[in-house]
Amino acid sequence: MPNTIRASVVQTCTASFNLSDTLQKFENLTKLAKQRDDSQLVVFPEAFIGGYPKMSTFGCVMGERSAEGRDEFLRYHKSAIEIPSPAISHIEAVSKETGVFVVMGVVEREGGTLYCAVIFVDPVEGLVGKHRKLMPTGTERLVWGMGDGTTLPVLEKTFSSSGTEVVKTKISAAICWENYMPLLRTYYYSLGTQIYCAPTVDHRPVWTNSMIHIAVEGRCFVLSACQFATERDYPEGHAVVDANDRHPDKVMINGGSLIVSPLGTVLAGPSRKPEDILTAELDLDDVTRGKFDLDAVGHYARPDSTSSMHSLG
Repeated sequence: MPNTIRASVVQTCTASFNLSDTLQKFENLTKLAKQRDDSQLVVFPEAFIGGYPKMSTFGCVMGERSAEGRDEFLRYHKSAIEIPSPAISHIEAVSKETGVFVVMGVVEREGGTLYCAVIFVDPVEGLVGKHRKLMPTGTERLVWGMGDGTTLPVLEKTFSSSGTEVVKTKISAAICWENYMPLLRTYYYSLGTQIYCAPTVDHRPVWTNSMIHIAVEGRCFVLSACQFATERDYPEGHAVVDANDRHPDKVMINGGSLIVSPLGTVLAGPSRKPEDILTAELDLDDVTRGKFDLDAVGHYARPDSTSSMHSLG
């Protein structure tokens, strides 16, 4: 009896922090994943809606903020979305039309504070979950607030398989360097995540190693969607690596999206294409096959030993 679904990661970028253009890009790419690859689940990168302001300083040095930086934050604040909002309704409508479950990185606006978040959108139920990034990295903390334990869902989802069969799975998301938080990973493992989504803007080659490690450690499928952006994908005058040598084709974020199996096999990617959809068939039984010899929160956990070590300390 098949226990498989088809899932995709989308490598793309925000359209110059323009909401309507970015939503249109989302719609086009989701429909392509469905029509070309028969995808049932699609993952989009970190901050896809709202944008990732690579190289921006927002006019900050220790102890001072500039007027220009405040204006830049104002523009960025306006490019973010509220949850719920008309933008969320549009995403829900596309999900319903295509039958695709959507996992997407967004910049969420609540009052005066922005959050780097992930939304989970079901084709039938609409918005079913949200996760806010617990710890923005480095200078991301200038513009993003911190999430907390109230938005750490591991969602149960039933997909249709061949014929009348159904496939039950559990889906979670950790954003970019949250994936380096061992206790967060362990929490997700303890709730039985099987499809571990990792939206990101980390384009370093070592990111691939991290995703393989998490897949092997958690005995789960890891779906990592990264942005690929050039200078032309940002608003005019946006900060770049070298302001004296601007060129629209210069890469700002270099992709690296991939899909990894519970035994560490790279099923698709890593991709360095400017825009790409990577798709793989996920056999959910591979999760259990993997836990035969490694269950990080079960027979391989040994909490008795770690408790003893703590006592000795």
